[in-house]
Amino acid sequence: MLQERLNWRYATKKMDPSKSVPEEKVEAILEAIRLAPTSSGLQPFEVIVVTDPEVRAKLKDAAFDQEQLVDGSHLLVFAAWDNYTEARIDGVVTETGKARGGVTEALTGYYDRLKGMYLPRPEEVNFEHAARQAYIGLGLALTAAAFEEVDSTPMEGFEPEKFDEILGLRERGLRSVAIMPLGYRDAEGDWLNGQAKVRRDADKFITRIDAA
Repeated sequence: MLQERLNWRYATKKMDPSKSVPEEKVEAILEAIRLAPTSSGLQPFEVIVVTDPEVRAKLKDAAFDQEQLVDGSHLLVFAAWDNYTEARIDGVVTETGKARGGVTEALTGYYDRLKGMYLPRPEEVNFEHAARQAYIGLGLALTAAAFEEVDSTPMEGFEPEKFDEILGLRERGLRSVAIMPLGYRDAEGDWLNGQAKVRRDADKFITRIDAA
């Protein structure tokens, strides 16, 4: 079933503006992102869901006029933490304690060691690490959208600084790293619809190192 849905999906080039993704499907996709694994459970990114037509039109201008941003019904913006801070890491400790019956010495010891590694590093190094975690969420989002039979397009083709300004992200300690419109394909207008999926054969893509 999963492979069927992954074969069905593709980076939709033209969406039907008359069709809107039901909220329950959007919520299922967002929950998949929320449940995505991240390094040390930090979840160092957030997702901004944009449905406002005027805001999406501004974002489209900052995304080289790609029509999916306005023809789809929802736009997901993946925004990574701009840096790791003591307060942010302590927040993870607090939430973990709530979920697991209290903050233990082992828990604080683990995250104290993490602080010792992360906090001295340059901000850009920490941002790039956080951005890689956001891409794990993006992958889960693409998979969940396919499972829900919702079309999507992963995009890096936009101007992050302009997105950050339009959405007020830098004031929140966030920087946009990837976007993903959600909608339904325009079967007649999308040149890629129905085209064969092109991927390398497994023997040219996967290397196995097995025990002798």
